[in-house]
Amino acid sequence: MFYHLLVPLSEYFTVFNVFRYITFRSVWALLTALLVAIVLGPRFISMLRRLKFGQPILEYVEAHKQKAGTPTMGGLLIAFSLGLSVLLWGNLANPYTWLCLLVFFGFGLVGFADDWMKIRRKNNKGISGKQKLAGQIVVASAAVLLLIACTDYGTEFILPFFKQKEAVLLFNIDPVTQLAFPFVEYRPAPIDIGWFYLPFAVLVLVSCSNGVNLTDGLDGLAIGPTVVAGVCFAIFIYVAGHMNIAGYLQVAFVPGVGEVTVFCGAFIGAGLGFLWFNAYPAQVFMGDVGSLPLGGTLGFMAVLCKQELILLVVGGLFVAESLSVILQVGFFRMSGGKRIFRMAPLHHHFELKGVPESKIIIRFWITAILLGLASLSVLKLR
Repeated sequence: MFYHLLVPLSEYFTVFNVFRYITFRSVWALLTALLVAIVLGPRFISMLRRLKFGQPILEYVEAHKQKAGTPTMGGLLIAFSLGLSVLLWGNLANPYTWLCLLVFFGFGLVGFADDWMKIRRKNNKGISGKQKLAGQIVVASAAVLLLIACTDYGTEFILPFFKQKEAVLLFNIDPVTQLAFPFVEYRPAPIDIGWFYLPFAVLVLVSCSNGVNLTDGLDGLAIGPTVVAGVCFAIFIYVAGHMNIAGYLQVAFVPGVGEVTVFCGAFIGAGLGFLWFNAYPAQVFMGDVGSLPLGGTLGFMAVLCKQELILLVVGGLFVAESLSVILQVGFFRMSGGKRIFRMAPLHHHFELKGVPESKIIIRFWITAILLGLASLSVLKLR
């Protein structure tokens, strides 16, 4: 809104030129979402308590029994803070911004249905796994179809570190001889997979959504790494949307996608604002209405900036949590009842080994930060 109201005034008052800059609006989108979440948080938590939206507790973990009755569906606070901030600071003429909102609120509806059923039944059984997966696939498919059909986004798949030579008509000037000579640039080697990109991108969104959902088992455990991943993708998206920087760092240039950096700012701010209340010991849990859209949106960010494979590094913690469940279930069936871990996902394994919850959370956050730094270093390694 501010972009559309104030940028036209820059013709008369140059101070309003600052609203043209993505970096300026991204920072203020972050601060706005953060402040909205912190200011509204206490009232929001009180409302959840009055409505008796308590979190059904996992009975198998003794330490979790004291958390019974803690309000859930805190993801609604994230959604409100993020949505308001994007509407205030984003360029609403940019289609990528609206697609990000579609993904976030679409996955949020699926999570809301799951949380609502848990509250009604007063147990951890929400909608069935098939229903949840079907809802995620529908939302992801709609978003990716609109992305391919209604924007200039290409269906190329980019392999990191693989490049192709591209002749450039410009000439470098030798500083000593002052002679001009042509040069060759190396650019990312795209593999156009056409409409096969649709199921691939849907897989990225749904997998990431479920990865964050599985990680959301301890106070602040999921939201911390999610914020770290949001920071990483804010950088990747800004680079992908800037022709000169993308060319210099040899990553795919996606015209117009840089505006999504503002959305990333709101995403980070809303996450930090929620963490204010979700940090150990948690005053509120995010529920599936928070974890599913956060993960799905991270997957969509990776798709937008053509960094789908880098998502495996940025979200390495979510990958590990997901793999622990897959390995546990597979080995249990193959071995006739034996287990690899004491309990899956992985954080419950450490809990049952006697590691304090706060220590598990901090160690997972440190791991997420290290993975984020490793993923950003890939930009220069290229």
